Amino acid sequence: MTFLSSLRSRIFITSAVLAVLSIAVAIYLVNARVTREAERTLDREIHSTAAQFDQLRATRTETFEIITRFMADAPHLKAAVTTDDPLTVQAFMNDFEGQLNESQLKSNLLMITSKAGRVLARFGAPERAALTIAEHPAIRNALAGHESISLLPLPDGVLQLVTVPIVTEPASPQILGTLSVGFLLGNALAEQLKQNTGSEIAFGIDGQILASTLPVDQRPALAEQLNTTGVSTVRIGSQEYVSLQRPLQPGIKSASGSGPVALILRSRTEQLAFLDAIHTELAGTAIVAVILATLLSFAVARTITRPLAAITDVMHEVAATGDLTRKIALRQNRWDDEDARLLAATFNTLTESVGRFQREISQKERLSSLGRLSTVIAHEVRNPLMIIKASLHALRQPDVTAAAMREAIVDIDEEVARLNRIVNEVLDFARPIQFELAPVDINSLCRESAAAAEAAGSGAPITLALDAAHPTITTDAERLRIALVNMLVNARHAVNGQAAGAAPVAGAVTLATRVSDQRVTITVADRGAGIDAADLPRVFDPYFTTKRGGTGLGLPISKNIIEGLGGSIGVTSTPGRGTEIRIELPRRTESRPTV
Repeated sequence: MTFLSSLRSRIFITSAVLAVLSIAVAIYLVNARVTREAERTLDREIHSTAAQFDQLRATRTETFEIITRFMADAPHLKAAVTTDDPLTVQAFMNDFEGQLNESQLKSNLLMITSKAGRVLARFGAPERAALTIAEHPAIRNALAGHESISLLPLPDGVLQLVTVPIVTEPASPQILGTLSVGFLLGNALAEQLKQNTGSEIAFGIDGQILASTLPVDQRPALAEQLNTTGVSTVRIGSQEYVSLQRPLQPGIKSASGSGPVALILRSRTEQLAFLDAIHTELAGTAIVAVILATLLSFAVARTITRPLAAITDVMHEVAATGDLTRKIALRQNRWDDEDARLLAATFNTLTESVGRFQREISQKERLSSLGRLSTVIAHEVRNPLMIIKASLHALRQPDVTAAAMREAIVDIDEEVARLNRIVNEVLDFARPIQFELAPVDINSLCRESAAAAEAAGSGAPITLALDAAHPTITTDAERLRIALVNMLVNARHAVNGQAAGAAPVAGAVTLATRVSDQRVTITVADRGAGIDAADLPRVFDPYFTTKRGGTGLGLPISKNIIEGLGGSIGVTSTPGRGTEIRIELPRRTESRPTV
């Protein structure tokens, strides 16, 4: 995959994936923990409500037991019951009911029966309900001398009834009748519990809901929960509830399968709505965190790889151009990578050492070449000397004519000039070059070099393709002009030899410049005969030439000049199509007195 082939991409992807996974795991764990805690909270709240209800009911039952015993021991009540007169007993009952209301212990039922089970007085229940209660086993147990607590279904709730016998003095106990006091587990008590606990309350018996804080039309759905055990979940209307069944008389069931039951319900929908809000906030937090983590991962990856990219770019350029003067310059900032800076410094030191070594090797090679090519030089010198000797011999003849004398003098002059040229080229190649650096307009220098090359002889015109940026570089203008003129003359000769006898062709020789931030590229191209592949590696060797009458030192001298100016030179050629010489020069050449 191309995208993953980049170190920056791999670091970015790895960091981003790790960050996203970490955030996802954290959000998942938080969600799971919040959900679990919400469920536990519901469970704790519903059990807490059940405990409060049990405590309230137990306290109220105990209070009414004490009140009922106190009333049953009242002498006036015993005297009224012995009369077996309902009016007398009812009058006493009205007084006692007023006392209960004043003490804020409101009862829902007061009833007195005779020892025969006949209702003598009642309060809080219609006559028919009183007659039904009189037939209840609790009354028979009281007439048998036993106290009892019982639960009776009424249309508006479940009546909890405390029944005690009314007896004479302990010295001669005799049951005179019964006293029953009851309080209703109905809508009023359910609303009171809801205000205190925030839970919905319902009371039911025999598979029927008799009182509830929920609307009446929802009671059939509630009735299905009467036979459940423990905590369960039920949907009623649009709401979902957690339900807990609390038997009011454990172990007692009716024929329909359920005894008196209190249902405690806690809204799960409200809790889920709260969880949804938390989940939404967590999701938003996760998205923001992922975006920030991704941006941070990209920044970290870029911080790590940007110095490496700068280093590799310079390395690629050095490898492509062979220019060892290129330096790696890393930006100064607070996120500097010490390893990258060390690598850049090491590379710069290495290139400086290699460049210095190359210059030393180049100097040694030039000196070695002089020794190896001394025979070539001797041969080049011997021929002019032989011509000069022959010309002098002709001049010594006594009968030499004026014409012969002029011809001999011309030959001597030409050969002396040839010897001088050979000596100068050898000296230029062998001795260190003294550079004089100054700012130079490279385009102007190229125009002057082209004009000088065209003035050296007839042939193909030179086409200029100069960068419009008008680059100024620091270099030795005179030395660079010598190198360029040398290469342009060679290019024109190559075109002239390819098209002998033909008219000069525009564009056959081209001189071009191109500017970048740190470099200037000069290209000399021709459409001449080209160079054979076997000869191409030797074009910069001293005294290697394929031209008749050439010395073979032009390109080696040009190479020395370019490399002395901190640049590089390379040749590409295709036989029959032409040759291109590419020169790379730094925009600013370091001061270098000799090469």
